[in-house]
Amino acid sequence: MNRYLLAIDQGTTSSRCIVFDADANIIAVDQAEHQQIFPRPGWVEHDATEIWHQVQAVTRGALDRAGLSRADVSALGITNQRETTLLWDARTGEPIGNAIVWQDTRTDQLIRDIAKTHDDAWWRARCGLPLATYFAGPKLRWLLDQDPELRRRAEAGEVHFGTIDTWLIRQLTGAHVTDVTNASRTMLMNIATLDWDDELLAAMDVPRAMLPKIVPSSQVYGEAGGFLAGVPVAGALGDQQAALFGQTCFAAGEAKCTYGTGSFLLLNTGTTPIRSERGLLTTVGYQIGDQPPVYALEGSIAVTGALVQWLRDNLGIIDTAAEINELAASVEDNGGCYVVPAFSGLFAPHWRPDARGIIAGLTAYVTKAHLARAALEATAWQVADIVTVMNEESDVELSMLKVDGGMTASDLLLQIQADLVDAPVIRPTVTETTCLGAAYAAGLAVGFWPDLAALREHWRVDRRFDPAMPAERREAERAQWRKAVARSLDWA
Repeated sequence: MNRYLLAIDQGTTSSRCIVFDADANIIAVDQAEHQQIFPRPGWVEHDATEIWHQVQAVTRGALDRAGLSRADVSALGITNQRETTLLWDARTGEPIGNAIVWQDTRTDQLIRDIAKTHDDAWWRARCGLPLATYFAGPKLRWLLDQDPELRRRAEAGEVHFGTIDTWLIRQLTGAHVTDVTNASRTMLMNIATLDWDDELLAAMDVPRAMLPKIVPSSQVYGEAGGFLAGVPVAGALGDQQAALFGQTCFAAGEAKCTYGTGSFLLLNTGTTPIRSERGLLTTVGYQIGDQPPVYALEGSIAVTGALVQWLRDNLGIIDTAAEINELAASVEDNGGCYVVPAFSGLFAPHWRPDARGIIAGLTAYVTKAHLARAALEATAWQVADIVTVMNEESDVELSMLKVDGGMTASDLLLQIQADLVDAPVIRPTVTETTCLGAAYAAGLAVGFWPDLAALREHWRVDRRFDPAMPAERREAERAQWRKAVARSLDWA
């Protein structure tokens, strides 16, 4: 039996490939950045051909570093930046223009126009998502609106649409498919039926003929050609869902939070979609073969790690990001100071683009150490706000929070987080959970691992942080935090 799995992580700024062994250990990694294209203010694009070249390069590089060949590989899984939208010629596979990246806001006016006919509630009821520039469907509609000939070809099935998972699977195998987690980010898939929805397609004015087939997250989509000839391509998940899967959050009530520039929290809610009325996204967590899909509630935070960078680069109170931990640990509390990092508005659960960042509660007593601690607490409070809404909207209480991402190197942050969510926070030994999730999905599809229980055996705890803060103190500080958030509103 071939003893290794490949996981391709095609992200917003770079592409990576990781080789995993049968014990889910990392054997080798290779990574390469790709160009960010900014044609106009608010527009963000990627060159799909460059991405494909980089993916091939890092996959070869990872195999070379591991001293392996394609003959050693049981399967390949893909995880990807979500919502990024591209078109290509259905016959030749040649990209038609650049990909429009998830961060791109060119569809802002289009969103307002669509909302005149169908409001947020209408969209949420069908696809689980609000009308927003974030998602793939409006980007696709915008592209078709720019070029009548392109729309004609799309209606004839001569042009294909996909997110990055679809593009890579097409390049590897020739198949035109997308997994359910990525399809759930388009605003075109019915969240209950897991199929493209005629009402959604009509409202977004998108032809069905250009859309890929929706498939499970763990299934053999085809065999790769080229330098990976014969390797099954057998798993695909959007990056945040891949982290949920890699963290083995297989039971309702289990959640993961990825702490990066911003942070993303996903809660497994079981096999029934829960439609949020308070700013969370209803999304597909994963689907294994012909088993029922598992759903999740998602909350996204715009600024967490970026706040630490701001303290370093703009205020100069630390020289390196890591220094914030020592500085924050030198005081016992925040000195009455709260930081709300609403640099460009607040995301979930508030969704207030008018908010702006503030520092509240300043007195002559406050030092840069108190500011550092308040910054870590700002990350933890933003996550805690999402957890509160998740607990109120779902039938499951958060039982534990599994964490990954760069900020989780901070033991102090994770203890604060456990205190504020009043639940255990657990950091795994392997924090590359996004790639691990893609590898797990691919491995399950080809029998490399037999079942979810086997995956749980490979997930290992580095450290567990249990809540230690008295409830009275937590609620008192929550009241102060909420006062600070309220003061950040109505600025823009």
